[in-house]
This record gives sequence, structure tokens and C-alpha cells, in this order.
Amino acid sequence: MKNIPFGYPIILEEEKKAVLKVLDGPILTHGPTVKNFETQFSNFIGGKNSLAVASCTAGLHLAYFYLGIGPDDEVIVPAQTHTATAHAVEFCGARPVFIDSELPTGNININLIENAITDKTKAISIVHFLGIPVNMDKINDIAKKYSLFVVEDCALAIGTYFNNIHAGLHGDVGCFSFYPVKHMTTAEGGMFVTKHDNVAKMINKQRAFGVDRQVSERKIPGVYDVNMLGFNYRMSEIQAAIGVEQLKRMDNFLRKRTENFTLLENNLKSISKIEIIKSNNTDMCQSSYYCLSIILQEDLSERRVEIINKLNEHGVGTSIYYPKPVPLMTYYIQKYGFKNDMFPNASLISDSSIALPVGPHLGKEDMEYISEVFHKII
Repeated sequence: MKNIPFGYPIILEEEKKAVLKVLDGPILTHGPTVKNFETQFSNFIGGKNSLAVASCTAGLHLAYFYLGIGPDDEVIVPAQTHTATAHAVEFCGARPVFIDSELPTGNININLIENAITDKTKAISIVHFLGIPVNMDKINDIAKKYSLFVVEDCALAIGTYFNNIHAGLHGDVGCFSFYPVKHMTTAEGGMFVTKHDNVAKMINKQRAFGVDRQVSERKIPGVYDVNMLGFNYRMSEIQAAIGVEQLKRMDNFLRKRTENFTLLENNLKSISKIEIIKSNNTDMCQSSYYCLSIILQEDLSERRVEIINKLNEHGVGTSIYYPKPVPLMTYYIQKYGFKNDMFPNASLISDSSIALPVGPHLGKEDMEYISEVFHKII
């Protein structure tokens, strides 16, 4: 029996040496390694302004804090996402207005957005579900029509492109995650990107308490002023050192994900009563292939737990994206009174899907093994 974890951070000697180099130096934060990581990330995605932050959630919170949204304001949010997408809106006292998913991609149903917009709506938050690109041309058309700010949650979208433009660069801001099982890691951490220089300038201050001068800009050490409210949402030099090395291997990481996904998909697509969630690979769309998620249909859906248990018994790691639509999590039900039948497509994905691993820690033999086990179980 193989042991195939769903996700596994690939940390090599290069990362360890880079961390030790930082630890041997005098600067652990506010230093050159973070700036280098930001530059390298901008180069990788083809963007302009990248700001390293404590997490993707921190980046999302900074976006809404920058907008100044608060009570009586609303933000359009997909129902099928991680809770962080909606929590960031809640942090500011605003209300997330949830939109159901489209099938088969799991992305926000763009056709439902306009009917949900009111005079209280200040922004649209979109998520590239499992790295599958949202049609950002349509999103931006709606945003322009109603003068709305666009926030891209790119937690699973490093390597995702729409119309040859990387995710995060279509809207006003984009936020990435470097959690251990994501496409790349810094242990914890995230990146805030924006094409707007004025936004970048403000976020650069707000991520570090709102001080008016960075450490390198202070003529007299310890002398600065605070001219706005801000947070401690910075990234350390240690995390950035890991990130710089991870970025060097991102092309290989993405290539292996694509190969693994394609092989696994080809081996499983003949099974009846399942549907594989996948973006249409066209000139317009390129997925980052975070995982291969299967929607079980008919009687198979009712036996999902049994199937997951048997996969795990055979050493195949699995996950679910996501366990419930966010509005059907207890916090949101208790606060807003959402009902179980209000988001049917998101509920279908949450209740009937199984996510299988395709990360770069795995190879062809692992995909063959997963396929063999899955066929046997079915």
C-alpha cells in the first residue's frame, strides 16, 4: 500500500540554507529579503506591485479596510469558497452577499451577480475555485457598470490565467496564499498584488501599523509618525527567504500538477456517475490544477463517506472543497438566517465532491495507483 498525502510542502536544502542565512544576519523583518521576494513574485505573475503580507486573509482584510467599507455596506461574495473570503468582509462590519456557484466549474455564477447588487454594494469578491479562472472580462464589465471595486481571492490560483493575464491582475487587487499545502509555501504568508500605484502605497503603510516611514527610510532610528490606522500584517524575512526559493521551482511545480491532473483525469473519466470539475482548457483559460475534484452523482453521492474512508484505508489522501457553502456555516446561519436550499449548486459540490491529490510531491506511479484504487472502490 502506498502513502499518498493530499498535500505536502516541498522544502529542500535551498530553502534551509536561505533561512539560515537570514538567521545569521541582523535583520528578521523590514529587510531586503521581503523586498526581493516581492520583486520576484511580480516578475513571475507579470504584475507591477506585490506586497508580502502575513496571510491571504490579511491581504483580503487590507483590501476592504483600504476601501473604508463598514456597517451598511455590502460585498458580493461566492458561496463556494473558504470562510476567509467572507470573514474579511465581516471584519470590517460589512455584509457579504453570497452568490451560488455555476456548474461544472464551481466558480461564482456571474449571471446572478447583477440582481444582487444594491446601492449598498461597494465591491465584488471573486474566487478562482481550485485554480479555475473566472471570466474576468464579464466581472469587470459588471464592476465598471456599477462602479464597484474588484477583489480577486487567488488563494489557489498561482499559475491561473485568463486571456493570458495572471489571476490577481484583472481586478483592482489580488490576494495569494502560501499556506503549506498550496502551490508554493512560506510556511504561512500571503501576497497582496495591485496594478494601482496609489493602492500599493497605502497598503504598504496599512500592513505595518500605518507608520509614515519604513525602517530603511528613517534618518534617525526609532523616529517616525503614525498618520493612519494600520495592522501588523507584515511578512518576516524568514518566510520570504523560503518564498524566494519556492518561486524558482514554480514552473516545475505547475508542470507536474498539469501532468498529474491530466493523467488522473484520463484514467477516471470513463467511470459513470462522476463528473470531474475542470476549467475548459482554451486559449482564454488556464487552470493552476490545485487538485482533481470529483462530483459523485446519484447513489454514489450518498456513499461519499464510505468512498473516502476506503481511499484513506488504501493510503490515498483526500480533501473536500469546501465542507459547506460559507453561508451555511453555523456563524452565518445564526447571523443572517440562510436556509439550506438557498445555494443548490454550491451545496451539491460541498455535499457530493471528493478532492484527489495531484501536487508536485507525486508522480506518474502515484496517479496510476490512485486510479486503480478508485476504480476498485467504485
